[in-house]
Amino acid sequence: MPWWGWIVIGTLLFCAELFAIDAQFYLIFIGAGALIVGVTGMLGITMPAWGQWLLFAVLSVASMVTFRRKLYDMIRGGVLPVGDAVIGKSIHLEEQLAPGAICRAEYRGTTWTVKNVGEATIASGGSATIEAMDGLTLQVKPLSK
Repeated sequence: MPWWGWIVIGTLLFCAELFAIDAQFYLIFIGAGALIVGVTGMLGITMPAWGQWLLFAVLSVASMVTFRRKLYDMIRGGVLPVGDAVIGKSIHLEEQLAPGAICRAEYRGTTWTVKNVGEATIASGGSATIEAMDGLTLQVKPLSK
């Protein structure tokens, strides 16, 4: 493919990512790979067609694996771990939960495993404070009044 073809493809991929499709920055790195192959051809470095495609694939995948997550988190702000978002919140329990006991409870539309890490029993229909997360288990204490 001529060098200008790679540059056109790279530019189209950039534009598609930025203006039309939210592909979470995958097209940016594929477009960057195409642009780099185009620039190497423009600089006079000649390669057979298979070499151009190989360079394109290696550059696209290597840059995507190396830089995508860092760039995406920097631009989009990253995602808070679930534990940070729920600690300190209140949860309603439909059944009695003794200290050290485990039950299932619905919280924010999802059923969670809940463990009472406090020293007092949480009454049926009572509320508790989420103290921590251990994997997918919410560790709760009775809501202090």
